[in-house]
Amino acid sequence: MRMMKIGKSGIETSVVGIGAWAIGGDSMWGASDDAESIRTIHRARELGVTLLDTAPAYGLGHSEEVVGKAIAGRRSDYVLSTKCGIRWDIKEGALLMERDGVRILRNTRPSSLAEEVEISLRRLKTDYIDIYIVHWQELPEFPCPIADTMGFLMDLKRQGKIRAIGASNLSREQFIEYTRAGQLDLIQEKFSLLDRRLGDTFFDLCDEHGVTFQAYSPLERGILSGKVRTAADVGPGVARTRIKWFLPENLPTINALMEKWAPLCTKYGCTMTQLVIAWTAAQGNGRNVNVLCGARKIYQIEDNAKGGDLVLEPSDIEAMRKDAAAVS
Repeated sequence: MRMMKIGKSGIETSVVGIGAWAIGGDSMWGASDDAESIRTIHRARELGVTLLDTAPAYGLGHSEEVVGKAIAGRRSDYVLSTKCGIRWDIKEGALLMERDGVRILRNTRPSSLAEEVEISLRRLKTDYIDIYIVHWQELPEFPCPIADTMGFLMDLKRQGKIRAIGASNLSREQFIEYTRAGQLDLIQEKFSLLDRRLGDTFFDLCDEHGVTFQAYSPLERGILSGKVRTAADVGPGVARTRIKWFLPENLPTINALMEKWAPLCTKYGCTMTQLVIAWTAAQGNGRNVNVLCGARKIYQIEDNAKGGDLVLEPSDIEAMRKDAAAVS
């Protein structure tokens, strides 16, 4: 597995990371087998995948609990990332969504983050978090200056409770505010062949400020794996219903893309999943993009991990982008 640096933090990790959203087993993804999830996390490390990303909101704490069990006695084997700024156990904050019988709120104020980090440390059974990411940004109805949020996170870093600071789902203006207030090492944004907007928004800023761009949903929740051919192949949970490409009328377009790229899989001796992951890792300057792929089964992480070793020719990278741009 190829390795890379995370921003200016000095942290080195695998180009491909394992995302633990589905491991939470909430209504977004359907029930999850915790024992299988733990075996998958262990298998990831055997394959050279060192980055493990979770969040309190994934399964309302359950994902962090499963990850905590998985890394017990193996903490130093993983670069552990979790998030903050989302609460369902308090009443103060701006509404993000209602799900699984609770109101999930955005709250990035230091007083809330001080509680959150301790809860996450307990669930994860560790005394430090490698990368601590602000999951969603403030809303006008419950404001908090980024300087206040970042100031608190920098304090946590000085205390040794976190090693690097990240932010997710933000604007260019918010990116600049973070960099002015402290050391931002990573941003986590949705980016894929079919949804390239945020890469085009942030790649230049990341290069300028030495910030790692971490792409989440690079496989568009599985639609770019080549394994979803008909509506019957769409799994349980509501996560995929929010992606337009899973609609029956759009599947023929996806299938046509898969057929067009099939010769590339033959050329590189890889699966479609690995081809797409390799394309994603090659974006930006080709050195500063981390690819976060969800997995809760061993066969998924085994497929994903090999994408981190694959290097595509520039002409194939450009051809795939043009093909995807023609339909998205």
